Amino acid sequence: MTDGRVLMERNPEAGVARITLNCPERRNSYDAAMRGQLAAYLDDAAGDDDVKVVLLRGAGGYFSAGADMRNAYAWYGEAPPRDEAGTGGAAATNGAATSNGAASNGRAANGAGRRRPSQRRRLAVDRRSFGFYHEFLGFPKATVAEVRGLALGGGFELALMADLAVVGRDAKLGMPATRFLGPALGSLHMFFHRLGPVLARRLLLTGDTVPGADLEHLGIFTEIVDDADVARRAEWWARKVSRMPADGLVLAKEAFRLVEQLQAYQGEEVLSYLFHAYGTNLSFEEGEFNFVRTRAQHGVKRAFELRDEHFEVPEP
Repeated sequence: MTDGRVLMERNPEAGVARITLNCPERRNSYDAAMRGQLAAYLDDAAGDDDVKVVLLRGAGGYFSAGADMRNAYAWYGEAPPRDEAGTGGAAATNGAATSNGAASNGRAANGAGRRRPSQRRRLAVDRRSFGFYHEFLGFPKATVAEVRGLALGGGFELALMADLAVVGRDAKLGMPATRFLGPALGSLHMFFHRLGPVLARRLLLTGDTVPGADLEHLGIFTEIVDDADVARRAEWWARKVSRMPADGLVLAKEAFRLVEQLQAYQGEEVLSYLFHAYGTNLSFEEGEFNFVRTRAQHGVKRAFELRDEHFEVPEP
């Protein structure tokens, strides 16, 4: 029994399975349970001989705002104090930390005395969390991402990992999660390989978000089109790829993965969760923005507003 926040429909005649992130009130940000359901559907599609292509999309005009930061500690299986969960805060996550979104500030700001997750817990959970992204990157069927509205944090990673991605010119893309933790995130290998070192450093060192139109000339995504055309073009690409022989697609995907492992990654799958596990255990100096503490004090919506105010530096 699912809660309806992730949906899958199959079209066996076309060879296409469509998976929809269906939490538009949260801009399709996802918690651990939602990501688990996505993984279960992907596993199901991987074992279905009638499926050649998976089309990943989001409901309500958003692809995904990334991991849900209303309760960062929930990713590690710990319940938050009431006010740290952002009571009174609003829905948007606006790009939670890359793959499991867990910043910390030691003990809870409300004095509840709960300890932050241990390093061993962080490492174990991050290893499992990054396993999801590694599996998606090497998924045995072709993947197509239909990217509209927002692709932030983990949502941006999914868009970059897809074999083909159709992105709206007005879609907002980036890794604002680095404004929580700095760029000590996982998947660094993927950012540099997909984006190139100049753009990767810019997005990771500043937390900037950019419209899809700004990336059109770089060839990062399969197509960047007007927002109204994204769904139609993504469907067209999915159907086009589905005409290929099924076994040929699977063999090609394995070959692609081998080439990337040999040329680009070489052990980075392990380093990805190590970077994240250790990088989420930061302390903050006076004057540095601490999202978890701010969220406990002001709620989620105001914490994101204060975050963006802190990082806004007017152009000279």
